[in-house]
Amino acid sequence: MRKPGCDNKEEMHKGSWSKQEDQKLIDYITKHGEGCWRDLPKAAGLLRCGKSCRLRWMNYLNPNLKRGNFSEDEDDLIIKLHALLGNRWSLIAGRLPGRTDNEVKNYWNSHLRRKLIKMGIDPKNHNISHYLRIKRLEYFQENSIKSENNAVISDATSSNCVTSSLPDLNSLP
Repeated sequence: MRKPGCDNKEEMHKGSWSKQEDQKLIDYITKHGEGCWRDLPKAAGLLRCGKSCRLRWMNYLNPNLKRGNFSEDEDDLIIKLHALLGNRWSLIAGRLPGRTDNEVKNYWNSHLRRKLIKMGIDPKNHNISHYLRIKRLEYFQENSIKSENNAVISDATSSNCVTSSLPDLNSLP
């Protein structure tokens, strides 16, 4: 059986990282590479566990990380990949250079998911929400009855409708 990663839990630092700890980690990884994360804290002179060092490097200190807001292209790619892969954040982040899986997941949950809901799209399966589907059906049925006298062709069961004007989805109740 494997021994625990952090032997002396009493001596380990928890919580916020200091600038000195960050610098020790950066200097060690720059000189020696990432290597074995379980052995790295002791070799770098840090009183942290290997998992904490790995997460700090991968999510904050790595110079290859991309900082700042997500672009529209990145938004579109995340939405398309989420529709294809689901919540497999590491695979999605692998297609976005410089973005971490944690960052992509947080961005999805705080921004993109809400954006899809506002557009009337279910973020779980990327289909038009049931509520909007019913409202569209009601709208086309009403207009089909009204339009017989106006010679406007519509079919409530088909998505290929030819009408003089389509409703704005945001104006539906």
